[in-house]
Amino acid sequence: MYRSRYNKSRTISRRWQIGAVAGVAVVLAGVGLGVASAAETVPTVNCPQVNNLPAVPAQAQAEVQRNLELLNTQIAEANARIASSVGQGGPAFIQNAVLGPLKDKRFAVINRIETAIGRNAAKPNLNAEGLSTCSLNQDGGNSAEQPVEVPAAGNGGNAGNGNAGGGNAAVPTVNCPQVDKLPAVPAQAQAEVQRNLELLNTQIAEANARIASSVGQGGPAFIQNAILGPLEDKRFATINRIETAIGRNAAKPNLNAEGLSTCSLNENGGNSAEQPVEVPAAGNGGNAGNGNAGGGNAAVATVNCPQVNNLPEIPAQAAAEVQRNLELLNTQIAEANARIASSVGQGGPAFVQNAILGPLEDKRFATINRIETAIGRNAVKPNLNAEGLAPCALNQ
Repeated sequence: MYRSRYNKSRTISRRWQIGAVAGVAVVLAGVGLGVASAAETVPTVNCPQVNNLPAVPAQAQAEVQRNLELLNTQIAEANARIASSVGQGGPAFIQNAVLGPLKDKRFAVINRIETAIGRNAAKPNLNAEGLSTCSLNQDGGNSAEQPVEVPAAGNGGNAGNGNAGGGNAAVPTVNCPQVDKLPAVPAQAQAEVQRNLELLNTQIAEANARIASSVGQGGPAFIQNAILGPLEDKRFATINRIETAIGRNAAKPNLNAEGLSTCSLNENGGNSAEQPVEVPAAGNGGNAGNGNAGGGNAAVATVNCPQVNNLPEIPAQAAAEVQRNLELLNTQIAEANARIASSVGQGGPAFVQNAILGPLEDKRFATINRIETAIGRNAVKPNLNAEGLAPCALNQ
């Protein structure tokens, strides 16, 4: 009797053990199937190929090939980021944290390819805007690779060795308009303005040297794309610096940088006209009565900036970076107030706007954008209205 009851008890216990093991096996099998399924459906990027390259001059071949290979590297890095961040962020995570930055990188690389070709031939338009945007292969699979073969241009496009008439044709020189409408320049800005006027002459000399050393290179638009275009950008920046230097201590002038930056060619050669470098003085820098109205007792203005108080819920991964940038907004306000206090009496009526509030707006815009980007790496990227929150007014 005792043995029979004992055996029956052991049989029931064994059945429970078998049932429990079978149940666990089913659960584990289910989990295993889920992981495998998730692994099969990790999306990959799908980028358009840059396959519209013109014949590439020999001088640009290596640089173009490096950048084509870089496009493949960027695709691989994007796929790795997607695979390593499965389940992170919200529905827009891949767009904001992977595809958006990838588009910016591809745009820059395709532009570099255009520029490399344009140094020694007509600069092509490869449609960087259209080719930079990638989509997703939602069902996974391998991303299409970017071909990296570079079509050669023989001897670099220099037909007949590039010298018309046996090399006897006159080498052209640049012909640039003079910056000759300077206002009276405050003493504090004299040295900086003169340096930039001299730099305009240096840029002219460098452009002429480049033309002379590259006779026969590139196509009919070579000088425009490789020399006159970059020269225009340099001159525009230099003339802007002159305006800014004067504006720190007087009313900021408009020297017509847009109009004076463009140079033409003296097709028959000859010397380029030099930029005069004499700087008209402004006596004591334009600070009438030493710059202190009312014996210096007038109240010093301070900046009045709108608060960034529309933040969404911030992911833990972004909290530290967002905090740093919020603190930076306060630092920028303090620096602007200190600059206003230390420059009382300087410049004209637009001095504070041009030298302090304008740069402050640019800094605030960049900082608020960084906050948006930091949040967008791990959640939906918010629109904090950087355009509206960047400008500050004055507490007069």
